[in-house]
Amino acid sequence: MLTTDITPNDFDDAAALFERLAAGLTDMTPVFQDLGELLMFSTEERCPEGAGPDGTPWAPKSQATIEALRSREGRKKNAAIDFRPLFGPSGRLSSEIHYVATAKSVEIGSPLIYAAVQQFGAAKGAFGTMSNGASIPWGNIPARPFLGISEEDETGIRETLEGYLDQIAQSGN
Repeated sequence: MLTTDITPNDFDDAAALFERLAAGLTDMTPVFQDLGELLMFSTEERCPEGAGPDGTPWAPKSQATIEALRSREGRKKNAAIDFRPLFGPSGRLSSEIHYVATAKSVEIGSPLIYAAVQQFGAAKGAFGTMSNGASIPWGNIPARPFLGISEEDETGIRETLEGYLDQIAQSGN
């Protein structure tokens, strides 16, 4: 599974918030579960916008990809083509974002085999050739980062951590 880890040292003031939380909680797993939910939701919401966590727009689908989809989908009666990057016929990548939370971190990512190619890109032929000699992938695929922490995510993380700190303060711990 392609993942990105979220840990206490990911951005400036988060480390101090995490340390204060860890001092007041016996198990940080619920904190990281809430952060996983937040980041999973924001990643899924960001995909239709066609931009990475830093706001950079993704490269559009290439004309060769559009032609291949037309050829394949044209065989299906009334099949529509989605021209947005990362939105293929199955729609799986944008809908199969998962997280794994532990007491020390949360990992967010996708179990799909092609997720890493979309995140980092790949050169034509980077994975060899098929039995007919065709390159895998058959063309250059630009990186379209979909995993990561946006400025809005940082705000949400801070608010989540501060909410837990408020609960600890109110409980007298």
